[in-house]
Amino acid sequence: MTQHKISISAWGQTPFTTSSTKATIPAAAAATATDQIKDLMFDSIKALFENNSNIEKNDIDTVLVSTNNNTKYLGAIISEMIDIKPKISHNIESMCSSGTNALVSAYSYIASGLSKAALVVGADTFDGPGQILEWDQTRGQFTHPIFWASLFCKAYKTAFGIHQQDIATIAAKNHKNAIDNPNAIPRQGAIPSTADILDSKKLTDDLHILECSRPSTGAAAVLVTSNEMTSKITDTPIWISGIGQKTTAASFTKSTDSYTKMHSTADAAKQAFSMAKITPTQVDVAEVHDAFAVCEALAVEDIGFIKKGKGAQFCNQLYKTQDRKINPRGGLIGSGHPLGATGIAQTIEIMQQLQNNAKKRQVPNPRVGLVHNMSAAATSSTVLVMTN
Repeated sequence: MTQHKISISAWGQTPFTTSSTKATIPAAAAATATDQIKDLMFDSIKALFENNSNIEKNDIDTVLVSTNNNTKYLGAIISEMIDIKPKISHNIESMCSSGTNALVSAYSYIASGLSKAALVVGADTFDGPGQILEWDQTRGQFTHPIFWASLFCKAYKTAFGIHQQDIATIAAKNHKNAIDNPNAIPRQGAIPSTADILDSKKLTDDLHILECSRPSTGAAAVLVTSNEMTSKITDTPIWISGIGQKTTAASFTKSTDSYTKMHSTADAAKQAFSMAKITPTQVDVAEVHDAFAVCEALAVEDIGFIKKGKGAQFCNQLYKTQDRKINPRGGLIGSGHPLGATGIAQTIEIMQQLQNNAKKRQVPNPRVGLVHNMSAAATSSTVLVMTN
């Protein structure tokens, strides 16, 4: 893929919660699921404009919305709500990786010359559709994601002699990191330790509830701009230097020959590093898709940060040394997982890190950041490399 000078110039986000927004609306005017999605998106876009007063609505010629909600014609609806008339507007749905897929689409529109400024906004609710891929008949009656995660966890522990404590410590790291994320799901009670996680409810023989990300309600938005447009908006852009995307299947049992390797992640990472002309060792900070704690261990291996079978120990060491290189905002486990917003929120975190604007979460002097977002047992993955 030819590299273009395309940046992320602005961002906005709502806090993530585990409750419906209906509670804030009078009963007589209770919001439908569609109303919630629209309102969430509007609020994150409003925050984006408030964060950057140099943005002019007339400059935005593309609006892409990322959600697993079943609302029709939402791109045009959001465009009207924010009072713009873009050349391009449509929805993008790809389950958990909808947000980064929308970002790749925005990049592609700008690289092709069809667009100069693309607003990408994603949102979902904690109880919205998208948690289960009903089409995937290979799962039989075990349709919930906890079952594929349990398979991954058992296979990983068996293949490499990993203990459940090692998996729980990854979750403990991300719960702890989330404390400094103002948009993370509000914490109830003390930060869970490794022991607390091992004592939490067992969902399967290999999976505790505190090792899982939580469906949540929230929205996030970014503005992707051409080099020319970027100079009008910000002095501190973050450049999209590498992109990788790979889909191996929809049915997760048909997408891999091993439950200890996420092939789509490895392929997407290879593409992104090639395009950015860097190696994994040059990445200073990364957001990886820890839908379940074991996924983080697999991801850091398949991206290339550490050799196979050493991911859990690598992440455990980060916890012991309080190094925030991986998932500084708390990942999906600590922050929450509103599907359509997740990849965009991950991207915002890396943007803030590279701008040295992440406050208590800040990794020292990062130059290169990475986002890894995936769907449905890693049947598809997206990797973005970002630079300042």
